[in-house]
Amino acid sequence: MRAHPFLKMSGAGNDFVVLDNRKGAVAGDLNAFAAAVADRRRGVGADGVLLLEPSAARHFRMRYFNADGSEAEMCGNGGRCIARFALLAGAAPELMRFEKLAGDFEAQVLPDGRVELRMTDAKGLRLGLEIPVGGSLVRAHGVDTGVPHLVVPVEDLAGTDVVGLGRALRHHPAFAPKGTNVNFMRVTGADALAVRTYERGVEDETLACGTGSVAAAVVAAALGGGGAARRDLAVSTAGGDVLRVAFTPTRDGATGVTLTGPAEVTFEGSLDLDRYLKGGTPPR
Repeated sequence: MRAHPFLKMSGAGNDFVVLDNRKGAVAGDLNAFAAAVADRRRGVGADGVLLLEPSAARHFRMRYFNADGSEAEMCGNGGRCIARFALLAGAAPELMRFEKLAGDFEAQVLPDGRVELRMTDAKGLRLGLEIPVGGSLVRAHGVDTGVPHLVVPVEDLAGTDVVGLGRALRHHPAFAPKGTNVNFMRVTGADALAVRTYERGVEDETLACGTGSVAAAVVAAALGGGGAARRDLAVSTAGGDVLRVAFTPTRDGATGVTLTGPAEVTFEGSLDLDRYLKGGTPPR
């Protein structure tokens, strides 16, 4: 048995298994490994798995795997969690830089334990999309915040079929071959909105989505006008937490994007690597 320590962390209800892999102990079929660890019935259970790995140019490298085992370019809530994990592990100071598939990121762990994460620019803003689903048209807006997102404004957020409609839009031919994340948004104030998200890779609604919160905020600002003045929006998530999204709008999306919110340790434990890495089979 090769026991490897991990932390279970929550970023506004988005939960992750986080492992320090600077010595390369977690190796092999990482997609199968992540899917087995994230399995909520036969593994630890999580929306995703985060690996902290060495970097030649930054404090560390972040790798993020969805619950289905697929590796994603970025995860905003995961980015905040791994930043706090890096500080706890002594891998980085309070103000840090790390690399990810989507590019380089900067994060700062604040005195209250929250993390401010500097995101990539939002790009590819497309307003006024009309997508045929089940004999009707869904009016939505698209933007890439490190991963692709669709934002659907709704009046009744609580009554929205997030899983059913979200799944149909996530797999819609218009977003082939990789698909898209789907966010349902209700504007609740001048600088406030509420969001529910169907996440690609998790294939279900999650309690929060960092990149989705950024996408919804960018779309809300574009629809509401206000020009290029810097914005700071409060995004209420399905789990009850509030994420702060600040940015400067552009024609293509936004620049100077920051995502601030909680990154909490919920428990710690250890994995038997030999069992989880052997074909991705979790312990029975």
